[in-house]
Amino acid sequence: MPTVMRHAIFVLLSSALLIGQSQNSNNKNSGNMAVVDGGAGPCSIELTVLGPDTKPVYNASVKVHVSYGFGGFHRLDLQAGTNTDGKAKFTGLPTRVHRPPLEVDATKDDLSGTITFDPATQCQATQQITLQKTPPPASQ
Repeated sequence: MPTVMRHAIFVLLSSALLIGQSQNSNNKNSGNMAVVDGGAGPCSIELTVLGPDTKPVYNASVKVHVSYGFGGFHRLDLQAGTNTDGKAKFTGLPTRVHRPPLEVDATKDDLSGTITFDPATQCQATQQITLQKTPPPASQ
């Protein structure tokens, strides 16, 4: 068989293999959760954000502000978006924080929710945040 023909067959088979793998990896990655590493300690929190109908909320914004160290001089502002299962995870959180517990806020459009989390008592936590409609600001 001529070498040109072998190269053509090799290229066709390689292309078919790569296309099949990319389609499989897209299906696997559709449910991967966002993981944000603070790099400041061993603790983590895995969150599931639910709407008022108790269904997972896709692309909700989840934020946590962490002050730690002597006098709280070290700070982390972490933010992640939820996946299709409403999940996000923060890792690398310090065990001791300044003024515990930490507040974790989640928002999506006009919905919001907050939970508290103390890494000193729950170093590897799993919690849910249920979003509720944000009340309008009180008029003066």
